[in-house]
Amino acid sequence: MVVTAAHSAPSDLADPRHCGVAPTEFPDVTIRSGLHPAAGGFGDTPCSGDILASALAICEESTLRSVAANMGVELESVRGEVRIHWDFRGTMGVDRDVPVGATGIEMRTQVKVKDGVDAERAKRLLSSAERYCPTLQTLRHGVEVKTEFALE
Repeated sequence: MVVTAAHSAPSDLADPRHCGVAPTEFPDVTIRSGLHPAAGGFGDTPCSGDILASALAICEESTLRSVAANMGVELESVRGEVRIHWDFRGTMGVDRDVPVGATGIEMRTQVKVKDGVDAERAKRLLSSAERYCPTLQTLRHGVEVKTEFALE
C-alpha cells in the first residue's frame, strides 16, 4: 500500500484568503493557494478547484505517457484540458438546495501518435490511459474520506 500525504505549511494566519500546503514527501515544496474570487478571494493564487483540475490533468497526462512508453507507442503531441464546474451558491451558503462542491467535470485529452502506429493500438492506448488514471477513477467512483476536526 502506498500513501501520499500533505500538511499545512507555515503561512500568515491573519490572512483569511490564502494558505499553503506541502506534500509530505517534498517538504521543500509549498503549494500556495487562495480562495476563488467567487468566494471572496483576490484571484492572485490558484484556488483548490484549480489545483484539483491540475491534479487530474497531471494524472491523466502522466498515465498516458507511461502507458504509451510501456506499449512502445511514440507520441507526437499530447494536450490535456480539465474544466470543473461549480455553483458557488452552495459553497457560500446562499442556497441550501445547491450542493457544496463541483457539479461536473469535463476532461479532454487530445493525442497525436507518430506515423506508423496502428490505429487499434492507438485506441488501446487511450482506453488504457483512461482506465489506469487513479485520480480520474477516484473522482468517478469516490472513496471514503475520514475526517477529524479537533480544538487544542
